[in-house]
This record gives sequence, structure tokens and C-alpha cells, in this order.
Amino acid sequence: MSADLVLIGWAALAVVFTGLWLLQRRTRDAGVVDVGWAAGIGLLAVLYAIAGGGEPARRALLVVMAGGWSARLAIYILRDRVLRGPEDGRYQELRRSWGEAFETKIFVFFQAQAGLSVAFSLPIAAAMVSTRALGWLDTAAFAVWVVAILGESAADRQLAAHRADPANRGRTCRRGLWRYSRHPNYFFEWLHWCAYAVAAVGSPWWWVAAAAPLVMLVFVLFVTGIPPTEARALASRGEDYRRYQRETSAFVPWFPRRDPGTER
Repeated sequence: MSADLVLIGWAALAVVFTGLWLLQRRTRDAGVVDVGWAAGIGLLAVLYAIAGGGEPARRALLVVMAGGWSARLAIYILRDRVLRGPEDGRYQELRRSWGEAFETKIFVFFQAQAGLSVAFSLPIAAAMVSTRALGWLDTAAFAVWVVAILGESAADRQLAAHRADPANRGRTCRRGLWRYSRHPNYFFEWLHWCAYAVAAVGSPWWWVAAAAPLVMLVFVLFVTGIPPTEARALASRGEDYRRYQRETSAFVPWFPRRDPGTER
């Protein structure tokens, strides 16, 4: 994959994210950056497939995989987080803490997200440049991708259905996949990145794709994923969520445990 092609993609996203920044100034909803992040990776995958090298059949397969994931996630975030409002609590907190400097700092943040889109597109690019003939590894990669997309879609639907019922206000979702993992959406999102690592076997840049699930795992488990999500859940749902933590696996779906606090 040409470095020039990656830089062209980065420059294009910088323009797109500047437009999104201007949009959030009008709407006062910085959540559009999350839509841009997801959509940007899919757009870069299309660029790499058209202008890059590698086995054509694999490039086509990876465009389907990356494009399908990107479109699903971007539409979900736009529909369920941005259009329904209010602004995500993370950005509301930044508005409060950054004060008058918010617009300047959020512009830098938007551009950083453009850079992250480029960074997370590199595993896809690494798999695309492989000249290995399409084979069983690609079938396995596609199978992992299917499981990941179906799992994440199911988790999102189950959570949305839970939240749509007024009777569930202040209660933790335990339906479907949420009975077996406190964060099934994060788990299947992480699994999705494993698919590119499988597809990249034999590529000169295979290590880039292999590093992606590891980096994603660190972010989910220790940085931007589970810790802040659970802190907000504890603040809003208190003991109900503490019991959920004691009973339910944090990440990998597994059978619920008996809550020691309920034993006599």
C-alpha cells in the first residue's frame, strides 16, 4: 500500500471532519464525530481497493467487509445517538470542562478522530495488499466477520428495545446477549477486527492487522470502553448495576454467575 495513498485519504478525511466540526457548531451535538469515524474507515477501504494493489478478489471481499461494518455502525450511531438526542454525555462533559476553549479544542479532537480513522484503516489496507490467492483463510476471516456483525447488531437491537420500554428506566439490560456479557457490543466490535488479522496472513504488512485487535482490546478494557461506561452506569443505576457486575462477565460472553450477595 502506497504511503501517498494513505496521505491522500488522510487529507480527504481532514476536510470531511472540518465539515463535521462546522455542523456541530450549528447543532451543538459533537456526537457527529463518531459517525464520521465509522464512515471514514469504510470510505478509506473503498479508496484502497480502487487505487491500491493486491489480489483483486481479496480487495473486493474486504470492501464488502469493511464497508458493511462501517455503514452499519455509522447509521446506528446517527440514528440512535445523534438524531434522537440529546448530545452524548461525554461531549456534554467536555463542553462544561473546556468552557470557552471548547470550539478550539473540539476542532483538534475532530482532526484527531480523522487521524484515528486512518490508523484503523491500516489493518484493512494491510490485508488488501496480500498477493496470496483467495483461500480458506479468507473464508475463515469472512466467517469471523459475519459472527461479529450479527452479534453486534443483535446486542444493539436488544439494548434499544430495553431502553424503549419506560418500565426499564433505571434498570440494567439483561436481555439476550446482555445476560452473558456486560458489554457484548464491545466484544463483537473487537471480534470484527480479528477478521482482518486472519485475512492479512501472508501479507508483508500482516503485523499491522495483527496489532489491531490488541490495540482495540487495550482501549476497550482499560481506556475509552468499559471503564467510563461502567462509571456512568454505576452513577445512574447504583446497586442494580453492582449486582449485574457480580453476576455477569465483563467482556467475553459467558454463563452468569450466582451473586454471592444473594446467597444465604
